[in-house]
Amino acid sequence: MKINELIQKIKLQCTYIDRVYWLLFGLLIIVAILSLFSASSTLAFAGDSTLNPILNQMLFIVVGVGLAFGIQFVPRSWIRNGGYIGLIVSIVLLILTYTSMGVEINGAKRWLDLGPIRFQPSELAKLTLLIVVSDLLSKIKSAEDEKKYFYIVLAITGVVCMLIFFNNLSTTLLLGGVVVILFFLARVNFKYWGTMLAIVVVLLTGGYFIVKKAYIEPGNKIEAPLLKRVITWVNRVDNTVEEWKSPADQKYSLEDDYQRTIAKVAIAHGGASPFGVLPGNSTERNFLPQAFADYIFAIIVEESGIVGAIFLMFIYLAILFRSCLISSKYTEYSAMLMVMGLALMLTCQALVSMMVSVGIGPVTGQPLPMISRGGTSALVTSLYFGIIMCVSREQKELQERQLSSIIASEENVPDIIID
Repeated sequence: MKINELIQKIKLQCTYIDRVYWLLFGLLIIVAILSLFSASSTLAFAGDSTLNPILNQMLFIVVGVGLAFGIQFVPRSWIRNGGYIGLIVSIVLLILTYTSMGVEINGAKRWLDLGPIRFQPSELAKLTLLIVVSDLLSKIKSAEDEKKYFYIVLAITGVVCMLIFFNNLSTTLLLGGVVVILFFLARVNFKYWGTMLAIVVVLLTGGYFIVKKAYIEPGNKIEAPLLKRVITWVNRVDNTVEEWKSPADQKYSLEDDYQRTIAKVAIAHGGASPFGVLPGNSTERNFLPQAFADYIFAIIVEESGIVGAIFLMFIYLAILFRSCLISSKYTEYSAMLMVMGLALMLTCQALVSMMVSVGIGPVTGQPLPMISRGGTSALVTSLYFGIIMCVSREQKELQERQLSSIIASEENVPDIIID
């Protein structure tokens, strides 16, 4: 009897699944698999096995889908409490990246070596910080609460962003930007977050010129290992600005401009036909070092043309639109802010990755969510989807309960007989 009741309960819960969100998630997975086999082919042939890199990423995708499916059925209180615990764990792991346990790849020390896998703590930090910030901002009920929770959120965000800053400036800016938007959505007084934003802009602008003057200009011998990635970013911004001003006279850097140039060639190659050169026929993947990661969008455009590029952009925009629809129907502020924060992080990260691939912005190292190769990114992105679908399920379940309650109350109203 208990087993039958459990089966019935599972069937009932499955009726609340957000099928539209699962469709969008599934489309991204299909694009990820097609891109994975093509963009990772050169990486596979460079190793001992042609299948290992592909199978490893496929394993992360399968596990991620399982996580997304499972987490949509857990109580949202578990997600909220898990966010606080996860944030503490993330901060500890971020600190460890600055020790001998940190692994440096392509000049960035963002990973921890955990035996068979390399874990990127900043991915978990982004997710957990947005969950915590959403919960704290939802507690604002008065002017005193507003001031109190603003400074609490500011302190927590500042700690996380500073730990990420020296190894991943682009993630710091993205995360900080989404938190600012959450301040706006939570209707926090502009005098608080507006002043904070102005101070951050001044500090970043001043820091840019200080780093450029002290560490980059000819004749300066000052070394700063901790600022290595910041210096790299300043150089990338300068190169991008020079390219905007005069593309023919831009300075050439083997580290950044080579990849940007090959990415543009790939896009031009695919743009010759509306449908590109078709999947598996990319030629520039053989020359693009990060074809499977930072520049995977360039390979997608090469192989599927402008039609494929528009289709992929439509998926991410549809995710944002669907998330807005889910949050607008939910009366609880915490859920609304959490859904919007996660959706904005996904779409903004996708936008930045695409802009880098087409040469609009400086190289950032931001992966294309669910598509770029990377185990940590695939797992954490799947959690984004699972959490948003959890809120959607709760919202549908709540609506049905309210409707059932209204119907029941109407049935219990006695008929009034008028003589």
